[in-house]
Amino acid sequence: MKRIAISVATALILGTAGLYYGAPSLFKEPLLRANRHLSGLEEKTTNAAMHTIHYLDNSTPPNPALAVDSGADAGTPVVLLHGIFAEKDHWVDFARPLTGQYRVIAPDIAGFGESTRRDDQAYDYAAQATRLAAFLDVLGLAQVHLAGNSMGGTIAALFALRYPERVASVAFIGAPHGIRSPQPSTMDRLIDAGQRPLVAHDATAFKAMMELVFEKRPFLPYPILHASEQDALRNAASNTRLWDAQLKDRYLLEQHLARLQQHPTLVLWGDSDRVFDRSGLQTVQKLLPQAHIAALPGIGHLPMMEAPADTAQRYARFLEQSSAPQAAKHAHFNKK
Repeated sequence: MKRIAISVATALILGTAGLYYGAPSLFKEPLLRANRHLSGLEEKTTNAAMHTIHYLDNSTPPNPALAVDSGADAGTPVVLLHGIFAEKDHWVDFARPLTGQYRVIAPDIAGFGESTRRDDQAYDYAAQATRLAAFLDVLGLAQVHLAGNSMGGTIAALFALRYPERVASVAFIGAPHGIRSPQPSTMDRLIDAGQRPLVAHDATAFKAMMELVFEKRPFLPYPILHASEQDALRNAASNTRLWDAQLKDRYLLEQHLARLQQHPTLVLWGDSDRVFDRSGLQTVQKLLPQAHIAALPGIGHLPMMEAPADTAQRYARFLEQSSAPQAAKHAHFNKK
C-alpha cells in the first residue's frame, strides 16, 4: 500500500508539473489572486473616459490606529502608476507594507494591462493625465499621493502640475521618463540606433527587454512570465504606436520638472538602471533641489519589483514625513 501511495503521489506531482508548464494559463489567475490577497488587495473595475479600467484596491480599509501611531495621513489614498507596457500587479509586493495604513490603488493605466486600449484614442501624456483625473473622479478621490515608475512617474508629475490641489505628494519609484542623462544609458544608445528596445516582436527580443529593465531579476512564476511574454508579442504592433507617441517629445518631463517644487517629492533611482542612466539624478537635483533623492545600489529600472520591501519602507518614511509639520519634516528625514 505504501508503494502504491508513493506512486500515486508521484504521478500527481508530475501531472501538476506538466500542467504548470504545458498549460500555464490555468495557473496565472490563481497565482495573481493569491499574491494580491497577501497584500490585502483585490481586483476591481470601473469605467472612466471611454475606457474600462482594471485596478487593485484594498480589500479592507486601513487600520486608523496604525496610521496614528506612525504619524501617517491615512485619509489620503496612495495611487501607484506603472510604466510603459507594464501593469498593476507589478506593485503588489511593494504595496504589502502600505495597505495596513493607507488605501492603496494600483490601476492598469488606460491602454495597458487589462484596461481598454482603443485604436482611435491617443495615449500620450496629456491624454493620460486627463484620464487619470476622470478615474479619480469616478472613485470620488479629491486628493491622493501619487507614485509612479518610468511612464507612471511622468504621468504623476504632469498630473500634479495640471491639478496641484489634487496631489498631496509625488514619488518617482525608479527613474521617470523624460529626463536627459549626461551619460547615455544602454536604452538611449539603442534608441539612437533606431531601435525600440521595449517593444518585443519575438521571444529573443522579450528576453533582451527583461535583461534591460532588471538588474536584480525577481522570481516570476513561469505562468506569469509566460503570460507577459505572450501579451508583449501579441500587442507588438499596437505597442509600437504607443512607443512612438511617447517618444515624440523625448525629454518632456525635464521641461516642466522645476515647477514641481510646490509638492513634496521623492526620487528613488536605481544605481544600475540601464533604461535611464543614474547620471540623470544630476539633472533632477538641479531642477528639484528640495526633493528627497536617493540612488539605490545594485537596483535597475524597477525598484518596486527588485527590492519591494526596502523601496516601500523608504516610501512609507517619505509619506510620514510629508504629513509632519514642515519644520520637523526635513530634520527627521536627514536623520534617516
